[in-house]
Amino acid sequence: MRVVRVALAEDNVLLREGVSRLVAANEDFELVGVAPDLPQLLALVKQQIPDVVVTDIRMPPTGSDEGIRAAAWLREHHPRVGVVVLSQYSAPAYAVKLLEHGSAGRAYLLKENVGSVDELARAIRTVAQGGSVIDHLVVDELVRARSMERTSGLSSLTARETQILAEMAQGKSNSAIADSVCVSERAVEKHTNSIFAKLGLSEEKDVNRRVKAVLVYLHQTEPQ
Repeated sequence: MRVVRVALAEDNVLLREGVSRLVAANEDFELVGVAPDLPQLLALVKQQIPDVVVTDIRMPPTGSDEGIRAAAWLREHHPRVGVVVLSQYSAPAYAVKLLEHGSAGRAYLLKENVGSVDELARAIRTVAQGGSVIDHLVVDELVRARSMERTSGLSSLTARETQILAEMAQGKSNSAIADSVCVSERAVEKHTNSIFAKLGLSEEKDVNRRVKAVLVYLHQTEPQ
């Protein structure tokens, strides 16, 4: 069994303790350290080189977007370290900023959903393997934005394709999507190929093509 080494950054003591316990509850995770702010997080990463960093989106010194900046720094200096950003903001702009330079090994979860051990654990395991996860409530915001402002490409998606794109954003496999929307796995494959074609991703070779489809969704529906 592979043990995933996790570093945690959170300035709120109660939340820090709570997330620490969630991580410790899984025998395949090892908590290598905690940090209350961005400078101490970067120092911790340099010392421990964890597999995954779980970080608050806002913390000292500025209380703005330290989690996003930490992810960008890690992309440049330690590209193999995955990042799970915990946020109270479902607005798409933050997720776009997190993923705009690459979706591999990145997750964006809302704190209100981290009460589930399984949800956080799944995100940690996914990013440790180079995958990506976007919280379903953020996807809901995208769906609402799409209904208000239709754009080329996205507007050509059918209701079923839009539903499957939302499921993709949660990091689900084709079989998991099939179970969720009550269709066959073969049907999901056909719908995803249609989505890629309509969004101009048919020739995309990247293994995270599914999340890149979601990024198109994010960028095109983000309010100006």
